[in-house]
This record gives sequence, C-alpha cells and structure tokens, in this order.
Amino acid sequence: MKRREFLKKTTLTAGAISAGIIAEKVGAMGNKNATQESMKEPGRIPMRQYGKSDVKLSVIGFGGIVVMGNEQEQANKLVSEAFERGVNYYDVAPTYGDGEAEIKLGPALEPYRKKSFLACKTAEREYGLAKKEFERSLKRLRTDYFDLYQLHAITDVEKDVDTVFGKGGTMELLIEAKKAGQIRHLGFSAHSHEAALAAMDRYDFDSILFPVNFANYYKGGFGLEVIKAAKEKEVAILALKMFARQQWPKDAPTRERYSKCWYQPITDREQGKLAMAFTLSQPVTAAIPPGDEVLFRLAMDLAMEYEPITQVQTEKVKSLAMGLNPIFEHKKA
Repeated sequence: MKRREFLKKTTLTAGAISAGIIAEKVGAMGNKNATQESMKEPGRIPMRQYGKSDVKLSVIGFGGIVVMGNEQEQANKLVSEAFERGVNYYDVAPTYGDGEAEIKLGPALEPYRKKSFLACKTAEREYGLAKKEFERSLKRLRTDYFDLYQLHAITDVEKDVDTVFGKGGTMELLIEAKKAGQIRHLGFSAHSHEAALAAMDRYDFDSILFPVNFANYYKGGFGLEVIKAAKEKEVAILALKMFARQQWPKDAPTRERYSKCWYQPITDREQGKLAMAFTLSQPVTAAIPPGDEVLFRLAMDLAMEYEPITQVQTEKVKSLAMGLNPIFEHKKA
C-alpha cells in the first residue's frame, strides 16, 4: 500500500523531550481544551464545530481504508451503519489501496452524500498531475465537489511545502477549484512539526489532519507546537492515530490480524477509552480511527460514552505512554 510505504519511510527524529516537561505542558493545554464542546443527541455520535465554519462534524470520522478488502455490498453496509449512528465525516485518498478505497466508498456513500462531509486528498505536488488525480477522485467518488480537499502527507518543507506553493504547484489548482465551487474547504495532512508549521504560515487553511496521540505527546514530545499554532490561527484540527499504541514490536503475534495498521493499534477497550479521552480532550474537531473494521466500531461505541479526560485518567495515560515506543517523536532544536 503506497500510504503505508510512505509512512514507513518517514524519518522519526531521535530523542524525546523530558517527560516531565511534556507532561506539564500538555496538562496545561488540557485545561484550555475543554472549550471544544461536543453537541450530543441521544443514541448518536457527538458532533463538534469545524473550525470557523458553521459545519458540524461527528467526533469520529470514517476513514476510507475501512472499506478496503470488502465486497461492495459489505462496504455499503459499513457506510450505512456509520451514517445511521451519526457519522457524517468521511475521509479518503486515491493512494489508499491504489484507488480501491475511493472506488468502494463512492457508491457506498452516494445515498448519503448530500448529508455528509466528504474529504479527499492529493499527494501530487505539481498542478498537472494534481488536476488529473483530482478529476479522477471526483469521478470515483460520484460527486461534483469535495467538502474538504487536502494536501496529503506534507512532511518536508523544501520538497513538499515549497513545491506546492511554488509556480505550477498544487496550491494553484486547489485555489482555482475552490473558486469554481469544486472545493469548499482546504486543508492538509502532516507528519512533522516543521512542515505543518510552515504550511500554516503560507496559507489560511481551514483544517489540519495531524497525529494527536497520547504516546506521541508524553513519550515522544510530538504535536504540542502544532496544536498550539493551529488553535491560535483558528485552524480546525482533525486527529490521526488516536488508537496508535506504538511501533510494532518484533514478531508481534497480532500483526497479521491488524494488517491495515502500520503501527500496533490499541485493541483493549479500557485503553481505547483512555486514548480517546486524551485525543478528544485536545482542541480537535474529530478523530479518524484505524482502518480496521473492528477498531472503527470500537471507536464509535466509545464515542457514545465520551467525557473529557479526568486527572486520574491523565495520570494513567502518562504512565502507559512511558512504557511504549511511540510512532512519532519530535526533537526540539
């Protein structure tokens, strides 16, 4: 899978920030995060406001990877189940399964398209290639516009950010398509502090799709600066890797079972509840669970029970994080 291959090649910086310093800073931020309130309706996934818009998104998003490997009929049932439970946010990319995710999600989401928020992405950095991919995604997903279109996996400032904002870069296409009504909101996904901060400095994006995970935070020192900057700029935060536990341990027996996850996911319900409490207590609009069908359903179940993280839970996730090998780390200069 291209997405997995890309992420495996992402260089993780060595050396974590002092655990005590990170814990103190995240704890301080946590007190401010309570301002992101969830709108609850009995029997449905809670919703939150998407940035500065009037759009409301379910706090759990449907990642297109969930439908990969399924027959179309099963994909239809998964999307229908999610929609009926209150999920209105669907995220996909043409690189997921070399297009399979788009091909399966398009027909499955079609009956609910007018009542859903569809997000897509492009990993192309130049206008011509991005335009071709954009038009193909519209066709596959059976729509004439995207609620959100994102630069995919911004990681390197020079190779990614500078290129897309340069002459003939992808941003020219995205701004053009937005003016034409084919895109309603613009965003990007990122896996590095430097690239995320640089992208937000170049354009007034509506949202950022970024890892917001307890182990990354407390053990890896990853995410604090980006979340702070996004909040200050009023850029909506869509969270990735909520259920990431750590990098896969060597010879882990469950690796084949969770083959859609390039990291070891949280599968325990109680740990999942803690992980979700941490992520959704940050200033995020929504979180996208792993692409595994069972874990996606677990996320929907836990979202119905969600309450802001308590001090006792905070101490538990800190303790849990210290014994893990996080998937992302950030080394301050």
